[in-house]
Amino acid sequence: MIVHPQFDPIALAIGPVAVRWYGLMYLAGFVAGMMLGRLRVRTRPDLGWTHKDVDDLLFYCVIGVVLGGRLGYVLFYKLGDYLQDPVRILHVWEGGMSFHGGFLGVIIAMAVFAARRGKTWFAITDFLAPLVPTGLGFGRLGNYINAELWGRPTDVSWAVVFPNVDDLPRHPSQLYECALEGVVLFLILWIFSSRRRPVGAVSGVFLIGYGVLRFLVEYTREPDSFLGFLAMGFTMGQWLSIPMVLGGIVLLAWSYRKRGNLFS
Repeated sequence: MIVHPQFDPIALAIGPVAVRWYGLMYLAGFVAGMMLGRLRVRTRPDLGWTHKDVDDLLFYCVIGVVLGGRLGYVLFYKLGDYLQDPVRILHVWEGGMSFHGGFLGVIIAMAVFAARRGKTWFAITDFLAPLVPTGLGFGRLGNYINAELWGRPTDVSWAVVFPNVDDLPRHPSQLYECALEGVVLFLILWIFSSRRRPVGAVSGVFLIGYGVLRFLVEYTREPDSFLGFLAMGFTMGQWLSIPMVLGGIVLLAWSYRKRGNLFS
């Protein structure tokens, strides 16, 4: 059993300026995505992307992640609370980001980018999908550092006690998600996209992979106290993952029917 060290949420303070761990994790995810995107440009020149395309796309996506992630958390999880005090929506330093909301925000950002650059929708999503898991992994590491989104009580030998919650040993579900959504999903997508695939196939694999991994890890994660378990004993995260998996299956099947037009 391990006791969480209760890290100071502020990683670095210079005078009145405080840099928080969660912000550093977002920055690390962005930098990793940019480096991998540039590597993908060099190793796959047939895709027709430039370094400037990568930098601009990631800028759009950062805006989409932050706005979509925050608004998604407000709408999906605590709408009533924020309607009573709307100003708190801007208090991002208090925590509260939704992957599914961030995902929708990125979709909108990519649509804007596609319209401005004259690229097809799936040309963008297939290029971006292998870069996303690194950001997810760093984000989950930030959750662990902040001792938030903890797991359910367990008796496994690697259980972690979060003193800010209670004295029960719990699954370090944040680290499970870091490993699965960050490392495993990255390896699957990077290897799969290293060869030419039908248009939309890489995006379909991302939707299926993330949805399945998130659905499974939710069995070790404590559901949000203000929501609890929903229909069929599933959590909100599981219900939001189901349409991702179904959409990914449909997209993958469609892409291989249209395989005459190869992209990645």
